Amino acid sequence: MPEYSIYIVDDEQSLAKGIALSLQKDYRTRSFITAEKALASMKKDTPDLVLLDIGLPGMNGVEALGAIKMDYPGTVVVMITAFEDINTVIAAMRLGAYDYVVKPIQMDTLEVTIKNALESIRLRKEVQALQEKYIKENLPFFIGESKVIQDVMEYIENVAKSPDTPILILGESGTGKELIASAIHFRSPNFQGPLIPVNCAAIPKDLLESELFGYEKGAFSGAKASGKKGLIEQATDGTLFLDEIGDLDLDAQAKLLRFLESGEFYKVGGTKKVHIQTRIVSATNKDLMKMIDEGAFREDLYFRVGVVKLEVPSLNRRPEDILPIAKHFLMEFSMKFGKSFKGFTPQAEQVLQQVHWRGNVRELKNIIERATLIAKGDEITSQDLGLQEVHSAHYPQHLPDKFNPAIPQTGIDLSSLLEAIEKQYIEEALKITKANETKAAKLLRLKYSTLRYRRRILNIP
Repeated sequence: MPEYSIYIVDDEQSLAKGIALSLQKDYRTRSFITAEKALASMKKDTPDLVLLDIGLPGMNGVEALGAIKMDYPGTVVVMITAFEDINTVIAAMRLGAYDYVVKPIQMDTLEVTIKNALESIRLRKEVQALQEKYIKENLPFFIGESKVIQDVMEYIENVAKSPDTPILILGESGTGKELIASAIHFRSPNFQGPLIPVNCAAIPKDLLESELFGYEKGAFSGAKASGKKGLIEQATDGTLFLDEIGDLDLDAQAKLLRFLESGEFYKVGGTKKVHIQTRIVSATNKDLMKMIDEGAFREDLYFRVGVVKLEVPSLNRRPEDILPIAKHFLMEFSMKFGKSFKGFTPQAEQVLQQVHWRGNVRELKNIIERATLIAKGDEITSQDLGLQEVHSAHYPQHLPDKFNPAIPQTGIDLSSLLEAIEKQYIEEALKITKANETKAAKLLRLKYSTLRYRRRILNIP
């Protein structure tokens, strides 16, 4: 069966059928005399290419082109016109038409145009297949059944499409910000380039500039004779992931800002500008707005690295994901340690869902790794988890004796409900402490920065 399908849309039925007949030896073809009929058919059978007459009755060709590009952006459209009306052709090209042909149709010319147009589709499909392969081979599976995490992944699909828009990932420690950075990289046009992770907190401040920007030979005592490429340059045509960006000192922040604004930098000891293209993805668990107020973080850098901001929800905000993630880690560590566990006992599952996960997914992973190592039976028990003390220390002991949540048959939006409860408790704590955030955070057993961050996210005045 031919690999590509083509629609021919022309109100001259004999012409449309004639073209279809000429092309059917190489392509799957269908002909239509109106745009409306072609668009209706596309809902069930989307073609790779549409030959679209401009002067159609009813919906004209330019209007149909706009509808096709809106609903089927991957379909290539070649316009057909009875005369070379430059203004109409320009309008069509601006809407996304690949090319145009003029009546009377010369089949040799038309076939060359179609071949070139389909070549662009073939290349796009090859890149898409390669990208999917990269994702499969390089990106660990991000587990999440909750609506809140599915919304995050959908957002990633959208923001990753740009090759250079800076993205700032916010979230508590252990939520998987580095995994989100990987998801952005491998879904972006830069996916074949390198992903260079940098832990800003782990690099000594006196070495940070040379590590990020590199240095020329003889730049300082102890420098390599050949000089050194910095991490930014290593990330050319790829992604530089700056983890814990809140730990950059003000000097490094200023240099990073200049690079973000111009795409240029000087190596340490260098006099020649280096120009590269890369995407900067940053992450932090700190309250950068508080740091800005304290003069510890540049406000202009905050807005530059955070052109797009993305919050990774804590594990406690998506409780329906706890057991799927735990089972995934159990399978992973069972294979690693040569064991074969069936799963968790009901009591162990209950404990996992009750614990307040301060360390988020990272803490859960460590707990499951430890349990997999020490457990003796074919199921992980609550004793194997060793969470009883953690549970009693962190989980509220003053719940009502009778707690009977009513769930209507239509269901509930648990994520919205949890946010509403969180907002109510933060508002109450602020009321009790007369808006003293330090005391309110202590009352709620939260970090001060977490309370400030959640207060801003939940729009609590």
